[in-house]
Amino acid sequence: MFKTFLGAVVLVLALGTTALEAKTFSYSQVHHMPRSVEKDYYIWRFLMQRSTTASQARSIVKEVNNTNKKLRQAYKKKTGVNPPNITHNPYVTQQQKEDWKHQAEGNRLFNEGIKQVQRKKLQKAITYFHKAHDVYLKRWEKDKSLFWLYLLTKEKKYLYKIKRNSTHINMYTLLAADMTHSQYPRSIITPRVSKKRIRGIDETNPIDWAKMKIKVKKPNADLSELAEDCESQATIGMNTYIKAKACNYRKSYFPMPYRNAMDTYPVERQALIYAIARQESRFVPASVSRSFALGMMQFMPFLVDHVAKQKGIRIDYDDMFKPKVAIDFANLHLDYLNKWLYHPLFVAYAYNAGIGFTKKLLRNPHYFRNGPFEPYLSMEKMGNVQAREYGKRVLTNYVIYMNKLGKSTRLLPFIKSLTDPARTDRFRH
Repeated sequence: MFKTFLGAVVLVLALGTTALEAKTFSYSQVHHMPRSVEKDYYIWRFLMQRSTTASQARSIVKEVNNTNKKLRQAYKKKTGVNPPNITHNPYVTQQQKEDWKHQAEGNRLFNEGIKQVQRKKLQKAITYFHKAHDVYLKRWEKDKSLFWLYLLTKEKKYLYKIKRNSTHINMYTLLAADMTHSQYPRSIITPRVSKKRIRGIDETNPIDWAKMKIKVKKPNADLSELAEDCESQATIGMNTYIKAKACNYRKSYFPMPYRNAMDTYPVERQALIYAIARQESRFVPASVSRSFALGMMQFMPFLVDHVAKQKGIRIDYDDMFKPKVAIDFANLHLDYLNKWLYHPLFVAYAYNAGIGFTKKLLRNPHYFRNGPFEPYLSMEKMGNVQAREYGKRVLTNYVIYMNKLGKSTRLLPFIKSLTDPARTDRFRH
C-alpha cells in the first residue's frame, strides 16, 4: 500500500506509558536470517542504525533479496554510494510462463472489450468478452467476462454459468447470486479452532513466517501437513493461507480472529477491518511487503509515524506485528478516511492508493456518474490496476464479513449506490 518514503526513522518508545529503548540488531542477527523480504526489512533497519558501520553496510547489502527504494536510500546515506541493484526472482516453471501468457492475452481481450463498450460498439465488445472468457484460466477472470456478457446481452444464462461453474468467491459470483435471487456460495469457510497457540511458532515474528514460506514453496511440500502444523487461533492466518493454497483456492477461507480487539467497534467497522486485513495479509500478523508495509494491516513506516503522532506515542515498527496494535492503528486511520468516504469501495481505494488518488478519481466527471453500464464501467476502466482489483476484493470481503457478523447484507445495493455522492463521499458534494 502507501508508497511515500519516510526520510528518517526515530524509534524509541514502545506502546503505553513505559519508556523502552528502540530495538537494535547486530550484524550477526541479521546475517543469520534466511534470505527473504522479511530479512530485507531487517537489513533496512540495520542500515538505519547509527552504530552500523559503512563496512558492515557494504557486507550485509550482498544478502538482500530485492533492493527497494528504502534500502537504496539507507545504504547511500550510510556509504555515500548507490547499492548494487539486487533482484532474486523465484524459479519460474514453463507452466507458469504459459499461464502468464494466457492471462496477458485475456487481459488484452477484456480491456479491448471495455474500450468497445465506451465507444458504444456493443457487438464488438461481446465478441471480445467471449474471447477473453475462453483464453482466461483463472476462475475469477472467467467470471468477470461472463458478467460483462450478461450486462451487454441481459441474458441470465451467463449469470447461471457463473453460479454453476465458479468455486471462487469474488464480486461477480456475489452479483450473480444477487441478480438471480440466490444464496451466496457455500464455499465460504470460517474455521473454528480451539487450540490457542503452536509451540515453536511466534506469529508476531516475521522470520518465523519467512521460514514457513520457504517450507511451503518447496516442490514436494505437503501443504496439508504444514497447514496442520500451524492450526491455532494465534496462527490462523498462516493456517488458512496454506489451506487455500493446498486446495488450489477452490475453497475460500474467511477467518475471524482477534474478536476481543475490536468487539467494541460498530459492526460496519469490524467488517471493514476484516475485509482489509484479509486482502492485505490473509491475517498473517508478521507480514512484510516488498516496500516494507508492515503487519496484518500493512502500514507503511511513514503512516505508522503519522498515526503514532496522532495518538501521542512513539512506537517501534516491530510493534505493528502485534495484531491488537495493528487493529488499533487501522481503526484510527479509518476514522480519518471515513470523514471523507462513506462507501467501503472508496475507502478501499484510499487505503490502497491514498486519499489524494481517490479524491482525484471521484472528482473526474468520467467516473462514477450516472450512465450506461455504470458503475461497473468505472470499476473496470481505472488506470490504477492494483487499486482497481484491490477495491473489488475488499468490497466483496466486506459484504461477506457483514453477514458473518450477523448483519444480513447483499452486494448489489452497495454497487447501486456508487453513483450517489450523498451516500458515498464528500468529494463530489
